[in-house]
Amino acid sequence: MTYQGYRGALLHYLDEQTPEYFADGLLVINQHTGTVERCGDAQTVLADFPGLAVRQYDNALLMPGLIDTHIHYPQVDVIASYGAQLLDWLNNYTFPTELNFSDPAVAEDAAEFFLDELLKNGTTTALVFGTVHKGSVDAFFSASEKRNTRMICGKVMMDRNAPEGLCDTVASSVADTQALIDRWHGNGRQLYAITPRFAITSTPEQLAAAGRLLADNPGVYMQTHLAENKDEVAFVRELFPDSKSYLDVYDQYGLLGERSVFAHCIYLEDDDYRRMNESGSKISFCPTSNLFIGSGLFKLDDQPYPVEVSVATDVGGGTSFSMLQTLHEAYKVCQLRGSNLPAQRAFYMMTLGNAKALSLDDKIGNFATGKEADFVVFDLQGTDLMKRRQSICKTLDESLFSLMILGDDRAVAETYVAGRQVWSKEKNTTNQAGDL
Repeated sequence: MTYQGYRGALLHYLDEQTPEYFADGLLVINQHTGTVERCGDAQTVLADFPGLAVRQYDNALLMPGLIDTHIHYPQVDVIASYGAQLLDWLNNYTFPTELNFSDPAVAEDAAEFFLDELLKNGTTTALVFGTVHKGSVDAFFSASEKRNTRMICGKVMMDRNAPEGLCDTVASSVADTQALIDRWHGNGRQLYAITPRFAITSTPEQLAAAGRLLADNPGVYMQTHLAENKDEVAFVRELFPDSKSYLDVYDQYGLLGERSVFAHCIYLEDDDYRRMNESGSKISFCPTSNLFIGSGLFKLDDQPYPVEVSVATDVGGGTSFSMLQTLHEAYKVCQLRGSNLPAQRAFYMMTLGNAKALSLDDKIGNFATGKEADFVVFDLQGTDLMKRRQSICKTLDESLFSLMILGDDRAVAETYVAGRQVWSKEKNTTNQAGDL
């Protein structure tokens, strides 16, 4: 077998309370399988791998690839659009942009650009929305397959309250979704998510169909939006007057579960937390989007019933592909709510924590032997300001917090997928074949 070593400061998490840090660490990759062979103290590991080829990193930090649990690839060109809250945002910016994805060339171009941006930011796995067009998901998975990235994506299901060109039907949404599941779910590193956009844009019949798809296809995911905006919540109440709450709409149609991820969840009721807890459903916290669109401040802590929370960029309502910048804003949201977000918790969330939220912690999220070798090399001197600030950090916690607050794509030196380099800042290029 062929092994390759990567030596430098190394950090990963065994669980939320157990970071494992090596100031002089060594990560050994099995290049044949694209998996982690060993990680640990460099001198100790080197003794077991005589003659190992080693790449040395100075002023850098090696970590598992970052994970994003809610993002829209068709909204690349919507990012940084001015002055609207959620419902106007959809009507003025999102829907007109997504109409263009009926053209396969548009979808292919956006998918290629989107995946390159993720990799430049150190993100190697994401839970992704397509558009209502079946071809948008084929284009995304084809682009992901070329890069060998582990991605989850789904075709939006939407049969009302949207432009005619973005509405499917119950029958067509079921047929398209099942065809995509059959083609892509478990094909290499690609996984499928059943994707009703949100309750406003699906009839009861379509939500019921989404629930049946989820039940009939064990192992697939479900992703949607929940309680992001007060006007949205009020509209859902009008559309579903017999439901106890917004979450209850989804619950009635069998959409809760351990592989169900609900984005935003700012305006939940106590009983909603109870049902999410009981069902194992997950929340995706999207701070840059919530702040930019003016939706509100998410409650990370002090939940009446504990629900697992991941963190996500939510591009294009979100304003950055960078998980560092996303956690930077999450810190501010917590501050405004009178709590705090320690750096160690933040870095756990964007790696192993998000992997657990996606039920992928058996495959990615840390450097346990046998895990898929997706990892990022952070340049701790990525900018002059970062270099100056890092030079006076006295502890790992200080260094991580500085990286989280000051870092962005400029802090990502290299990104690896299944043991192959797919982004290099030095060469300023991404590479689909992974042989930079």
